[in-house]
Amino acid sequence: MSSQKCLFVVLVLMIVGCHPEEKNTAKKEYTTWTSYLGDSGRSHYSTLSQITPENVQNLKVAWSYKATDFGQMQMNPIVVDSILYGVTAALRVVALNAETGKEIWQFGDSVKVWHSTSRGVSYWEKGNDKRILCTRGSNLFALDALTGKPIPSFGDNGKVDMRSGMPKSAQNKFVISNTPGAVFKDIIVMPLRLSEGAGAPPGDIIAFNIITGKVEWVFHTLPEKGEEGYETWSSDPRESPIVGAANNWAGMAVDEEAEIIYVPTGSAAPDFYGGDRLGSNLYANCLLALDANTGKRLWHFQFTHHDIWDRDPPAPPNLLMVERDGRKIPAVAQVTKQGYVYVFNRITGKPLFDIAEVPMPNSTINREEAWPTQPLPVIPKPFARQSQNLTEADISPFAENKEELLEIFKASDKRQYAPPALMPSFLLPGYDGAAEWGGTAADPEDGIIYINSNEMAWNLQLGLADELAENTPKGQVSYQNYCASCHQTNREGLEASGFPSLLDLQLRKDKKEVADIITIGKGMMTGFPQIEKDEMDALLRFLYEEELQHSVAEKITKSTDGVNYKHTGYNKFLDSKGLPGISPPWGTMHAIDLNTGEYIWSIPFGDTPQLGEAGKGTGTENYGGAVVSENGLLFIGATKDGYFRIFNKYTGDLLWEYKLPAAAFATPAMYEVNGKQYIAVACGGEKLGTEKGNQIIAFALE
Repeated sequence: MSSQKCLFVVLVLMIVGCHPEEKNTAKKEYTTWTSYLGDSGRSHYSTLSQITPENVQNLKVAWSYKATDFGQMQMNPIVVDSILYGVTAALRVVALNAETGKEIWQFGDSVKVWHSTSRGVSYWEKGNDKRILCTRGSNLFALDALTGKPIPSFGDNGKVDMRSGMPKSAQNKFVISNTPGAVFKDIIVMPLRLSEGAGAPPGDIIAFNIITGKVEWVFHTLPEKGEEGYETWSSDPRESPIVGAANNWAGMAVDEEAEIIYVPTGSAAPDFYGGDRLGSNLYANCLLALDANTGKRLWHFQFTHHDIWDRDPPAPPNLLMVERDGRKIPAVAQVTKQGYVYVFNRITGKPLFDIAEVPMPNSTINREEAWPTQPLPVIPKPFARQSQNLTEADISPFAENKEELLEIFKASDKRQYAPPALMPSFLLPGYDGAAEWGGTAADPEDGIIYINSNEMAWNLQLGLADELAENTPKGQVSYQNYCASCHQTNREGLEASGFPSLLDLQLRKDKKEVADIITIGKGMMTGFPQIEKDEMDALLRFLYEEELQHSVAEKITKSTDGVNYKHTGYNKFLDSKGLPGISPPWGTMHAIDLNTGEYIWSIPFGDTPQLGEAGKGTGTENYGGAVVSENGLLFIGATKDGYFRIFNKYTGDLLWEYKLPAAAFATPAMYEVNGKQYIAVACGGEKLGTEKGNQIIAFALE
């Protein structure tokens, strides 16, 4: 924090008779859900108390809304003045009567289908001016909250291109936002999703004026020459044609009283090979505390130095109070893909539990230099198993191909932070992490967090970049550059990992739809807007198996990105039935007391119906967070098995469950209308191979 601001904070607190670490101690009310994940501290928390442990069995479906489009909905609804705002699978924003589910208005394109995902919208008001902020493609829209109409005075007739605050080199690159922006006063700070490969734009943190759409401030996560952090890069990261990203995509939290915004940043691109970005790489993989008024850095902490594992923080941090030596301290807690929780004094940045720099393995890859240590908290202990602790006894007892799995397991490097290499590494927690974008629920006044976690192992491996012949068709070259790492060189895909086969594509989708998906992305797939028409035509010819009909061979354009290695793809460690290759539990839920760093309880989360009775209590993959109530309940969907469940937050005991029409890979919202308490959740399915759905469902007492 700047010395002037620190002095100001201390003087003010001395005047009112408080210790600097005792600010923000006044108990707040959590009775509304007007912000993403409930409040600006991303608490997932409610003090509404009509639904209790004693009457929870009386919950029924109060209403359901059926969208016009089907597919994954990750969105957490918000509710303002009895109107629920959400986003459908095709990025249509809907305003619903929160008491009945009846549609009030819809904002979307009736012709063009957007294939991305959205976790919701943001809300802002000043007097009678009430606005919904949402995104589609690279555009940020400001809508009238009562009518859904774009506000003409905002940017260009209601929209601004989020790339307007980025350098010219980013203007034609893939930039979208999956996560609602953080609102503070009259600004909104937007999370940005970028490409994770070579040539990604820099992941600047950008604040836009909500009234005008103009850029208010920018923080460079890839420092410019002369800025602090620049020395942590082997060459200028903003001038490199290869290096980029270090963006916030997971969302942010805001301490409105201290006027600080907390921003977890992603890894630098390219993800898995850092030979062109040697160094610790600030401010990638950090928690940044920025002055919300100016964007000036107050403090930071880097979770992974020189990230070559895609170990970016997957969710917004939680703002909460923790107790130390009888005093309440304002804290910020960040969960990670690695399964660790890091806790800091949110004013000073001081860690509230010891963090040790632990020696890690060296890289064997040419021109790569893995960082020699990584920072690991001493407590709390990790909430997911770690690869280095697994033995052959941890192979799944349900696997019919156990010997095959054992061979893969024994041939893999299982060391913690084993650098990507030409031999496979056993990645547990996996690529998506233990924690993921659903986020962590918290008792913000009592210092307890509730985290659902995945236990899915993956294989991480690099390969040498393909040496294609000089007469290789241009479309095949483009496929290798953009598509092969996920959909495989043979186009067969990896269905179990979420990457569909592209064989016989001509029988399933027309060229226009495929071209749109390639350009703007779909789900977890980033888009490639930089592909020009000639290259797109060639790529489509290859995908549609028309190369032999193209009489003139197109010469290969050799890659100029300088990357000698390629990531060989996202491969889950699965048995022959498509189930996790390690022993259960495959999904877990935990309550962790951050006052002490100790676990209150841990349970398997979800079932595996494929295994019949043996699948009870195995846990399962899960995406989406929980909501906790002051009076002792924890509400969550998230699981692959498609249930909505309510647990006792003090013990982890299951109190109630309901089979949803489609899996809810989303965080619910808790709200009250006309004296009645509701819990609403989006049920879109599709992820993890589940059936597609199109409903938002609200539950209430009979």
